Amino acid sequence: MIVKNLKKNINLVVLAALLVLPKFINAQESDFGNWLIYIGNKKINSKWNIHNEVQYRNYNAVGDLEQLLLRTGLGYTFNDNKNNVLLGYGYILSENYINDTDEKISVNEHRIFQQFTSKQSVGSVKLNHRYRFEQRFVEDDFKMRFRYFLGINIPFCAKADNPSKLYFSAYNEIFLNTKSSVFDRNRVYGGLGYNLNKNIRIEAGYMNQFFETTGRDQLNIITFVNF
Repeated sequence: MIVKNLKKNINLVVLAALLVLPKFINAQESDFGNWLIYIGNKKINSKWNIHNEVQYRNYNAVGDLEQLLLRTGLGYTFNDNKNNVLLGYGYILSENYINDTDEKISVNEHRIFQQFTSKQSVGSVKLNHRYRFEQRFVEDDFKMRFRYFLGINIPFCAKADNPSKLYFSAYNEIFLNTKSSVFDRNRVYGGLGYNLNKNIRIEAGYMNQFFETTGRDQLNIITFVNF
């Protein structure tokens, strides 16, 4: 039975990877960086929650800051904990290189966003849909953007009486602007996660973020904390 379940989960992992891997028509330039991410969720009661998030993004392994992202929000859960609506705020500090030089310019962004998340289960496989609408105040410019996130979580050798702590995680997220060039970017991620306990889990995985003609690769290390 264990071997059968293992084969089944491996097949699901392969299928998920094939679904989320992007097909590149044109060759893209790509650089490898590192994102360190903390995502927290504080329950106020059975309905209300506070989201908190810190992301430290580097151009390389560590020490060359690309972005510092701070995000928080107030959410409301309904429909047997399957759906959540949230109103949030984010601050983003970007350190952008100037053309092909070694000099940088700092860009400050304040962001208000509204999001709706929905959870689904297909056997032991978990799906997560997230719809997010952002109002972005980037220095003296104002922009709006829509994002759709589809995530999948597949545990290894899962049993009802003995759930696995190790799991495969993957997602695809597309970003669309409301004006000018509609397509903003797309992110594809795949990695392995481990449930330390019922409140804390960690993930490490590869993410590709591509634009119209360029792309970047990241090693993501993510910590999720519910408290």
